[in-house]
Amino acid sequence: MLNRNAEALFWIGRYMERAENHARLVDVHYHIQHEGDFAHEEHKWSRLVDAFGARGDYLQQFEQFTERDVISFITLDRGYSNSLFSCVAQARSNLRTIREKVPSELWEAVNSFYLWLGEVQVADILEEGPNIFFRRVKEKVAVFQGVEHSVMQREQEWHFIECGRFLERAENTVRILQSVLGAISADRAAPYPYLMAVLKSVSGYQAFRRVYADGLSAPQIIEFLLTRESFPRSVYFSFLQLEEHLVEIGLYEGEMALSQHEKARRKAGRLKAELGCLDRDDLDLPETALLLEQLTEGCRSLGRTMAETFFRMEAAAQ
Repeated sequence: MLNRNAEALFWIGRYMERAENHARLVDVHYHIQHEGDFAHEEHKWSRLVDAFGARGDYLQQFEQFTERDVISFITLDRGYSNSLFSCVAQARSNLRTIREKVPSELWEAVNSFYLWLGEVQVADILEEGPNIFFRRVKEKVAVFQGVEHSVMQREQEWHFIECGRFLERAENTVRILQSVLGAISADRAAPYPYLMAVLKSVSGYQAFRRVYADGLSAPQIIEFLLTRESFPRSVYFSFLQLEEHLVEIGLYEGEMALSQHEKARRKAGRLKAELGCLDRDDLDLPETALLLEQLTEGCRSLGRTMAETFFRMEAAAQ
């Protein structure tokens, strides 16, 4: 497969997963607003911008942090490269370059998402209710995922999309936890309600209660989100899936290329193994902050390794 096609597929997976995770991150912050004691209304909205790492970009356009401006910026802003609209637009742009190599239904799912989002105004979101809007965003991504899983052949194209999806998912689960732990520290609040908001945002509350029926502590919630092998949005599950897809990609390559791909696979396997070795004592809040920083860097390092291994010649639109 041409490097530029592999990269386009990888970024389609990343951008569509990122779109869903944007919706989940906003959902978390709407939940924890009810827990914090905010001296200033602006603080709860600046916190959401900071969760995206976008304070500088935001302040180039706006002087204050208000619900309308923040939701407009992170959702619909066409000049901010990491807005929800920009993620879907970039997924669509990459998909358009390889339309002949993927099922037409995949293009239809992304294109209809893009066209729908392009007609949305911030007033529509606030009038309808952000929770309803972001639920629809998650439904649009679910349509894409359903089409991808039901019609794509299990060949390299599919494996590259899945690699992008699960690398992005691991990184975003870590980011959500970092954001909420930062809020707990800033608010000097009890961690449990905040972490419960994270569980609900990733649709993990019922699964968590089946595993931890007799207890609900912060270390248990963190352990579940980081290390639970059977929960599809845990960081461990993401690395497990990523490693398996990298193995499958390697089966299509010759011996020399396989040795290069093995470097990426080993790195994913090492991150998974390190999570698998954690004890609950390692997940007290002070230790967790450092662990999350290490996981963030691990995700970025793995992304760089994959770029060097698979995409080092032609470049797709990012």
